Amino acid sequence: MTTKPTLRPFRWGVATSAYQIEGATSADGRTPSIWDAFARRPGAIGDGSTADLACDHYRRMPDDVALIASLGADTYRFSVAWPRVQPHGRGPVNPAGIGFYDRLVDELLARGIEPWVTLYHWDLPQELEDAGGWPHRDTAHRFADYAAMVFAALADRVDVWTTINEPWCVATYGYADGIHAPGRTDFPAAMAAAHHLLLGHGLAVTAMRAAATRPHEFGITLNLGGVRSEPGDAAAAEAARRADGLNNRFYLDALRHGRYPADVLADLADRGVTLPVVDGDLEIVATPIDVLGVNYYFDTTLDADGEIRRGPLTGLGWPITADGLTDLLTRLAREYPGLPLVVTENGSAFDDEPDAAGFVDDTGRTAFLDAHVAAVDSAVEQGADVRGYFVWSLLDNFEWGHGYGPRFGIVRVDYATQQRIPKASARRYQQIISSHRQVAAAVPSEGETP
Repeated sequence: MTTKPTLRPFRWGVATSAYQIEGATSADGRTPSIWDAFARRPGAIGDGSTADLACDHYRRMPDDVALIASLGADTYRFSVAWPRVQPHGRGPVNPAGIGFYDRLVDELLARGIEPWVTLYHWDLPQELEDAGGWPHRDTAHRFADYAAMVFAALADRVDVWTTINEPWCVATYGYADGIHAPGRTDFPAAMAAAHHLLLGHGLAVTAMRAAATRPHEFGITLNLGGVRSEPGDAAAAEAARRADGLNNRFYLDALRHGRYPADVLADLADRGVTLPVVDGDLEIVATPIDVLGVNYYFDTTLDADGEIRRGPLTGLGWPITADGLTDLLTRLAREYPGLPLVVTENGSAFDDEPDAAGFVDDTGRTAFLDAHVAAVDSAVEQGADVRGYFVWSLLDNFEWGHGYGPRFGIVRVDYATQQRIPKASARRYQQIISSHRQVAAAVPSEGETP
């Protein structure tokens, strides 16, 4: 007789973020976020657009939940808009704002879909940015207060809570490179933001766990990827070490081990940067978590001249490196053992061409999906504790600095009519989910004899 441990079934989900789909940016008491302000700067957004309407999800939410159910997904990862729930980033909860997410959670549960909440997906209230933003330590405490507020409203029905989505992107793109909101170009400020984002995560988990009256899963989502160098190129190998340290290990080591990597601190010191760490901070950052969200899009290869992009590419020019997802997940299992993993974002933008009826036969995205699900399967076979896979994204949407050009959705959105039309990749995802569930159902349960 063989037995297997009793584990929660593997989650199959779709993911979105509030600012990219909701629209209604001034409805029901919502105040501006940094992205509302950034999108109105001349030249900030590739096509000059804003997310004022986006996918109009705020008004079309019940139909979108029905769409998720039709795909066979069992989990929906969505984010809560901070300026909708707590206008100005301070003060009491906005009843109309939290009421939207209350209805969303109920709608999901009524259709048998598990809600997975992300508390921060980049839409900082503009007034908190005016007060200093993430480089300012107080923002971490404001975030913890906001997290506790949302938790108090939804914790009776929501089991899984992600604090922050992709702190590297928030810090680097927003405060160092200036290509995302709030559009600042100050590397020391970006590194202060990175530390305060992690501090805010730890403070929020601590506050929510203290308030919990039943079991919950708490975590954070990181954008991670392998960094490779051309064989025999010592300069590229050194650049890869630095990139891996600042992009991956900086966050992983702090969260898991309560320390920043020594080589990364030395690299920062060489650039005249000291992190604003106060005694006790790293213990808070390393507050135990129950799940790590992994957002994966591609690996990076470097040579002496910089980044190389060869082989098949997505519509955004991103390399397609499905084997890198296997490598990443097995690396996480090896170097950070005991931490359950969920692939919380994985997807691709291609130059979709709808037919006369609006249907998109997106063979490139379908192949991408097949290859990356197979990569997850391979990682599981090699012992990685992966407990879910979520496609990015459910819908075509406002793609940050690019505007509405790139389309990541497995469902096409006709922005003129707001019609939703599932693409070929949506049909394929249905099939993937169904086939994996059939295989899982055939595996003997604990105590059964195969």
